[in-house]
Amino acid sequence: MRKREVAKRVFAQELVSSTYQIEDEDQIKYVLTPTGEKVNRIFSVAVLLDKEEIGADTNFWRLRLADPTGTFFATVGRFQPEALEIIGEINVPELVALVGKTRVFEGTSRKLISIRPEILSPVDLAVRDYWVLETARRTLGRIEAMEKKEGEDVELAWRIYNPDLNEYREMVRKAVSTVKEDVEVMEKFEEEEGEEIDFTGFEFEEEEFDLTDILEE
Repeated sequence: MRKREVAKRVFAQELVSSTYQIEDEDQIKYVLTPTGEKVNRIFSVAVLLDKEEIGADTNFWRLRLADPTGTFFATVGRFQPEALEIIGEINVPELVALVGKTRVFEGTSRKLISIRPEILSPVDLAVRDYWVLETARRTLGRIEAMEKKEGEDVELAWRIYNPDLNEYREMVRKAVSTVKEDVEVMEKFEEEEGEEIDFTGFEFEEEEFDLTDILEE
């Protein structure tokens, strides 16, 4: 039995800019992102903004979701039974975590990326903030690899996209600033209400990629 591909963390802004699809010798399809990540499945935490059933009683849904960097689309049908079971119970807007497969499609004027969620679950703000911070770290790691221009996927990303890496640094800054805002709001609440709130889950560990400067701006 073939091992399931690891779900990668990618912000919406980078995801919707990903238009190049690769198929390997095992006929597994991957989407190459502008920072050189090869994605078969994605893990995202986003706000479910809209859900629409396409046709009456079809059990085929189109979803619109947003993370702090932008919006993206997903579709759920009978081949995603776990996600299909829960989608009817979720009211919008709702913060959700999803794991799903990525695919690039030819639109009328451009290529589009869509997600087929395998798992979809409501989550709280703490989960969203942790996802943002971890995704920010990994994105900065890919940006550093792009700067070094080392690796087959990195070389291909340069040829296909020739990305402006400062644009993706700004994307990370924008995403991380939303976590800073969440923490500041909760700290103000703590001062006013006199309640103790644990923010250790939002602290940065000593890792290779330091986001301190981004948080302080």
